[in-house]
Amino acid sequence: MRVLETPDGRYIVVHGRLWRRHRPDLEPTQRDRLVRDLMDARRAVRAAKRSSDEAALVRARAAVDAAKQGLGERGPVWWTDGAPDLNRRMIANTPYAAWYTALPAALRAEHERR
Repeated sequence: MRVLETPDGRYIVVHGRLWRRHRPDLEPTQRDRLVRDLMDARRAVRAAKRSSDEAALVRARAAVDAAKQGLGERGPVWWTDGAPDLNRRMIANTPYAAWYTALPAALRAEHERR
């Protein structure tokens, strides 16, 4: 499935929900490093859960959060026009609803919850 990005590039649509996109101003090497950090942290979360190591789980989740903040997916918004953060909202309940509804039905179906 291809990534569906809102016209302003702030969000991607996954299962009919908006998720904040990474900052477009990141240098490719910095973005790649942060993505690697995020993947490493997610693997650490999984390992900590399997081993029932609560301290490791807390550290791993903090590492996930740090990587996501570095990417701009969490924390302060990276845009500067004062628009609110609509992260994790169902697209039907946002100003993007009309844009989304106007997309071809087949494209919308790819990005809605199944």
